[in-house]
Amino acid sequence: MLGFATGFLVWTAVHAVPTKSSPTATVLNGTYTGVRSSTYNQDLFLGMPYAQQPVGNLRFTVPQPLNSSWDDTRDATEYSDICVGYGTDSIWYTQSEACLTLNVIRGSSVNKNSKLPVGVWIHGGGFYEGSGSDERYNVSEIVENSYEIGKPFIAVTLNYRLSAWGFISSSQVSGSGNTNLGLRDQRLALQWVQENIAAFGGDPKKVTIWGESAGAMSVGFHLTAYNGRDDKLFRAGIMESGGSIYPAPANYTGFQPTYDTLASKVGCSDVVDSLQCLREVPFETLNAVINGTDGTSNYNFSPVVDGDLIQNWGSIQLNKHAFVKVPIIAGSNTDEGTAFGPTGINTTEQWYQYLTDGGFDFHTPPSVAKRILELYPDDPSQGIPEYLGDQRVPSKGLEWRRTSAFAGDYFMHANRRRQCEAWAETSTPAYCYRFNVHSADTPLLSGATHFEEVAFVFHNIAGLGYHYGLPFEGVPQSYIDLSTMMTRMWASFIHDLDPNPGVGKPPVHWDSYSVDKPVDLCLDANVTSYMEADTWRKDGIDYINSVASALWR
Repeated sequence: MLGFATGFLVWTAVHAVPTKSSPTATVLNGTYTGVRSSTYNQDLFLGMPYAQQPVGNLRFTVPQPLNSSWDDTRDATEYSDICVGYGTDSIWYTQSEACLTLNVIRGSSVNKNSKLPVGVWIHGGGFYEGSGSDERYNVSEIVENSYEIGKPFIAVTLNYRLSAWGFISSSQVSGSGNTNLGLRDQRLALQWVQENIAAFGGDPKKVTIWGESAGAMSVGFHLTAYNGRDDKLFRAGIMESGGSIYPAPANYTGFQPTYDTLASKVGCSDVVDSLQCLREVPFETLNAVINGTDGTSNYNFSPVVDGDLIQNWGSIQLNKHAFVKVPIIAGSNTDEGTAFGPTGINTTEQWYQYLTDGGFDFHTPPSVAKRILELYPDDPSQGIPEYLGDQRVPSKGLEWRRTSAFAGDYFMHANRRRQCEAWAETSTPAYCYRFNVHSADTPLLSGATHFEEVAFVFHNIAGLGYHYGLPFEGVPQSYIDLSTMMTRMWASFIHDLDPNPGVGKPPVHWDSYSVDKPVDLCLDANVTSYMEADTWRKDGIDYINSVASALWR
C-alpha cells in the first residue's frame, strides 16, 4: 500500500493527532473531529460513514441508512478502506467491504453558517476499480483555487461498491430489488449530503454532482434516474468523458451466465436462495473467485436497465427529455478511442466481422455495420490520432486508426453530443467541450486520450498519485496555464452555474450550447483555446445517434 503521506501534500496533515483547535462538525448522528491541513489552510473530515456497512446480510443488498447515533466525538482524520476493486486504480490502497464512507474538504475559515456551494466528486474506474481517496483527485487544489478567485465551494468525495460487490446481476438479484447497488450507494451518499452538509458550512440546495468516465456515467444515470424524477439531490452536473447514454447496457439476463458460474464456484448453485448463500460465503473465498486469483476469469458486472433506478436506455431518456433539467458541463477528449478501440484488426473484412460478431458486446446488424465501414473508411488520414497523417500503425493493426476513431465516437463522443443536444432542446444550460491535449504521462501514440483532462481539472501539476508517468513533466507553461483556466472554470460552474465569471480575462468566453448555435469549447494548450461548431466527425457521430436502438444504447 502507498502511504498517504507520500506525494499528496494535503495528506501529510491527515495523520496528525487532533487537538483542541481541530475542526468539529455535528451531523444528525453525532459529532466528528476532523484535521486541519496547514498546507492548504483547509479542514478535512475523512472516512465518515454515510450508510450501514454492506457486510454480513447487508452484502449484495440495497444500502441501508445509518441507524445509530453517539454522544462522544468520533474521529474523522483518516480515510477509510476503499471499496473492493480490481485494477491499477485500486491496488495502492487498503480495501474491504466496509467502505461506504465519504470525505468533506473545506476552507478553514468556513463555519456552519457559510452556506457554500458543494461539489460532489464521483470517481471513475469502469465500475470495477477506483476510490474517493485516490491521490490523483486532489480536491484540495481545486478548492484552494476556488477561494483564490472568490468562488469558494466545499468538496465531497465518496466510495461506492464496485464490480460484483456493487453491480451483481441475475434473475435472483432483479427479483429481490437489489440492482445497481453501486449507484444506489451514490444516491444514499447524496441524501447524506442533503441532510448533513450544512453542519460543515455547505448549502444543500447548491450541490453539483461531478465525475469522470464511470463517474460521469454515474452522473448521467442520476440525471435520468427513476425516469428523470427530481429528488432535489443536486442542482447541476459535470460529466467528463461519460454521460446518460451508457454504451450497450444490459439487463440482468445478460449477466445471468456470469452469476450462475460465480454461484457454482462457491457452492451456491443447488440452494433455495443463491443470493443469500453468496452473502454467507467468507469474503476471502468470494473475493478470490471474483478477482480470478483462483485460476478462473474475472467476473465483471456493470449497471443494468432494471426498470427502476435505470428505467430505459439513455438514448430513450434523452429523446423523451426524461431527465432532471439542471445546468451541466459535458465533454470528451479528442482521442478517446485509443483507449477503447480494438487492436489487431488488419482488414476491412476483419473489422466487419468484429462489429457483427459482438466485438462491442452486441451484434451490430449487417446493414448498420456496412454503413459504419463507409462513414469510417479505410483511410488513415481520417483516423486518430490526427497528427499521424497518413501513417498506419502495424503494431496495433493496420486498421487501428480507423477502428479507434469509431470506438471513440461510439463510447464517448456521440453520447456527449446527444447529451448537449437534448439539453439545448429543453433550453437547459449546457457547457460542452472537447479536450485536445496530449499529456506527458501517456505514449504519444495515444494522443489526447481518455482520462487526460483529469490532471488539468484538479490542477495536479506535481502529478500526485500518478505511478506510471507524470502528466506535466517537461511540458511548456501553456499546459500549466490551461490547467489553471480549467480549474477555475470548474470552480466557477460549481459556485455560479456558469464557468466564466471567476476566470478573470480568459482567452475565450465559454458559450452555452443551443439549438441554433451548437458549440463546444476546444481546450488546447498548443494553440489558444477556442469555441468551435459542434460538427467534428459529424456524419459518423450523427449516424451512431440515429441508430441508437440498433446499438443497444
